[in-house]
Amino acid sequence: MKLSELPVGTNAIVRELPNPDPANIRLREMGLLAGTKLSLIRVAPLGDPIEIKLRGYHLTIRKTEADHILVDPVP
Repeated sequence: MKLSELPVGTNAIVRELPNPDPANIRLREMGLLAGTKLSLIRVAPLGDPIEIKLRGYHLTIRKTEADHILVDPVP
């Protein structure tokens, strides 16, 4: 499932960030790695940007970036 498709308030684990573009490299540098637990906190009214919480801090990313992050929802 893509991170952009995750419902608000859901916890998930990052499965992979498949694209090696500069934006995804920067996300990896900020701690968004495979196996990282995260929570989708909120989505802006028009769907962009998306706020997630991971490793004890909040990170806001664009929907286009979230489309390339694959996650597994955690019950």
